[in-house]
Amino acid sequence: MVRSAPGADRGPRAGSPGGVEDATGSQDSTRPAGDPMMSDAEFITRFENCTLRGEDFHHRDHIKVVWLYLRYYSVLETLDRFSAGLKRFATANGKPNLYHETITWAYVFLINERMQTIEAGQTWPEFVEANADLFDWKDNILKSYYQDETLKSERARRTFVFPDKLPGVGST
Repeated sequence: MVRSAPGADRGPRAGSPGGVEDATGSQDSTRPAGDPMMSDAEFITRFENCTLRGEDFHHRDHIKVVWLYLRYYSVLETLDRFSAGLKRFATANGKPNLYHETITWAYVFLINERMQTIEAGQTWPEFVEANADLFDWKDNILKSYYQDETLKSERARRTFVFPDKLPGVGST
């Protein structure tokens, strides 16, 4: 099977979150990412098309995109779609060097793990309530897994780095 290059539009899977307009048939590009009136389909489409405003796309919105993708795609396809989409989004918003592979992949894996341990059909508000530690960017969960120097490194920005703060790993 020939696979499209990362970032190439493979089109939405049946019932997938992207590629669908809202009920009125339009996509209002003035609505911020967190607008409760924006449907999940519109949110994904606008993320993938880079039509969300960068200043309105925060940590919580990153998590929601991953959560929506994981409802329709495998963790590996989610990694591919989200990483490629985030790189495009950062570039479209004038910040091509903002993408951080270790942070991105670690959060995808953490969100996937949490979703696998919950009841099927959990809503977004229920997921948020049950996983508050994922949403605290200032004191984020990755501090439990990574040393600060590791996450600040260019290597961790460019390629996924395994956690180095586990008991007996990376400690002296």
